[in-house]
Parts: sequence; C-alpha cells; structure tokens
Amino acid sequence: MKNNDILRKIRYAFDFGDDTMIQLFKNGGLEVTRAEVSDYLKKDEDENHKPLNDRLFAHFLNGMIIHYRGSKGDGVPEAEKTLDNNGIFRKLKIALTLKDEDIIDIYSLVGMNISKHEISAIFRSPSQSQYRECKDQFLRNFLDGLALKHRNK
Repeated sequence: MKNNDILRKIRYAFDFGDDTMIQLFKNGGLEVTRAEVSDYLKKDEDENHKPLNDRLFAHFLNGMIIHYRGSKGDGVPEAEKTLDNNGIFRKLKIALTLKDEDIIDIYSLVGMNISKHEISAIFRSPSQSQYRECKDQFLRNFLDGLALKHRNK
C-alpha cells in the first residue's frame, strides 16, 4: 500500500481534522502546512497530489504514538528512512496500545479470523524463522477494521 492511502485510511478511521493532522506531524518532529497535508491526502490522479515518502510518514506515525501514549523523556524519536507494512503495523499497535486480543477483535469486524500466532509472526524480527511479511491486504483489512471500530462509537 502507498503511504498516502494509509494516511487517508487513518484520517478516516479516527475522523482527524486538518488541525489534528498538522499536530500529529508536529508531534513527530515535522512542521507541515495545511496545504501540504491536503496534498498528501489527495488521490493519485489529482494534479496537486504529493507523494508521502517513508521518512515523512514515519514522522506522522511517531506523532501518533506521542499523541496517544505521551512523549518519552528523551524527546522526539528519530524518523525511520524506510518503512514497510510490518513497521507501519507495529507503530499503529504501539500508538493505540493494542494487545493481541484487540487486534483479533479488529480483524473479526471485517470477517477475518486470525490467531495470536499470526499476529506475533508479523511483529517478529525479519531474521527469525517464524517472521511473516505483512502483505498489503492484511494491513488494509486491519485499517478497515479500525475504521469500523472507531467510527461506530
């Protein structure tokens, strides 16, 4: 999945306004304007669409962690230069303080039955034999489940 698509799904799931989006980037150590946020959220076909690279998206996700969990005493974490689906999923899990049972419940909202073993494999180190790559559809279903959970409150 493209970072812009994930950003749009997160914004929709939590009903974040522009001010909140700007604040989340700022929490992660990056100043952005309303116009930049708007361009990140535009569809690929739009001429004003601006791609959101991994480093910029890492700032946003780090900002979400700080927004929901508070800041550690040592300041803003350094934004990663590259992110994969596993890293994105891990950051969302940390930000939202999700336990395995919570993730299983979120997937059940979209009709997926997954086990704790599948979840732990996603969060393992790539060097471990039980590591499992988080495919786009797996992450997409998680984001759709988040939207169902948080928009129906």
